[in-house]
Amino acid sequence: MHLEIHSSPRDRWTVLTPLGDLDMAGAPNLRQAVIREVGEGRNALVIDLSAVTFVDSSGLGAIVGALRRIRSHGGDLVLVCPSPELRRAFALCDLDRVFELHSDVENATAQQGSMPG
Repeated sequence: MHLEIHSSPRDRWTVLTPLGDLDMAGAPNLRQAVIREVGEGRNALVIDLSAVTFVDSSGLGAIVGALRRIRSHGGDLVLVCPSPELRRAFALCDLDRVFELHSDVENATAQQGSMPG
């Protein structure tokens, strides 16, 4: 399945919403979307995984890579992950210790009141 990524502004944040499978075929699309946003000066990103139906190690790797890229540009990344299955994938890889997993975009942006730096 092709992975589409929608981008929308929300206050000082940019919300990236992937739709479909975040797997070996879809991970490069997420990588490119993050590179584009950071390249345009938007380094406060929310990745909303609520429309992701499947994630594999390539998809998780793309999310970790996004965090590294954003942090290297002085920004921050938060995740929306309402799916118990996806939350389990993050927990199995101990990525639930790296990322705060929010239930919706409102919680993700509300709890992140101040930018680093």
